[in-house]
Amino acid sequence: MIQKKKKYGQHFLIDKNIAGKIIGGLKASKSGTIVEVGPGEGILTNLLIDRFNTGLYLIEIDNDLIAVLHEKFPSLNEQIIHADFLEINLEKTFNNDVSIIGNFPYNISSQILFNVIEYRQKVVEVVGMFQKEVAKRICSGPGTKDYGILSVLIQAFYNTEYLFSVSKNVFSPPPKVESGVIRLERKSNFVLECDEKLFQRIVKQGFQQRRKKLHNSLKSLIKDSTNDEIFNKRPEELSYTDFIYLTQLLG
Repeated sequence: MIQKKKKYGQHFLIDKNIAGKIIGGLKASKSGTIVEVGPGEGILTNLLIDRFNTGLYLIEIDNDLIAVLHEKFPSLNEQIIHADFLEINLEKTFNNDVSIIGNFPYNISSQILFNVIEYRQKVVEVVGMFQKEVAKRICSGPGTKDYGILSVLIQAFYNTEYLFSVSKNVFSPPPKVESGVIRLERKSNFVLECDEKLFQRIVKQGFQQRRKKLHNSLKSLIKDSTNDEIFNKRPEELSYTDFIYLTQLLG
């Protein structure tokens, strides 16, 4: 029995039916490259290996679990990577496009998503378990209470789908929160028609004061000559395409 480490946010999935449902969310073909992040003791890996043996890679940070994974899955051998996913250069590590899957540690789930955005040229799909609150936020649309920075930044590049909710009772040890599984599928037009750094700045700055209208929250960026009805709206009313338009106005 592996001792769970709090610093890695380890809550291992123990329900094989849920594991099967997560794998079922993948659209990747058998010839695709699959990267499982944080495989733990391998409950997802057990199901993935039959379908993606030659194209399956595991990224695990915990040295104790690396030993377990090598023992359980000797056929993967060099495809088991002992590393911190957040520090891996996906462009240099993998030749082909990748689909990412995992029961992601909740304490770094947002960082994982920002990493996906950074490497969106490489990452075509993500199927993952998140804290339910985060999962809903990612998939929420304008005008909802969960809609925010993460919603806009992800939806600018990926189509999002909330697949199903997961009880905390199917983990060891059980987390304090419920979970949700989502799928992200990269859009065909995932190159923004605006300055990306400015886009991200505008989204973040706008939502920092989400109840204020944009002419207030973005006044440090608005030129005297800029006059558009969009500035009379609040950030939660704008879709990602509206934020692209806003960036073009202020660029």
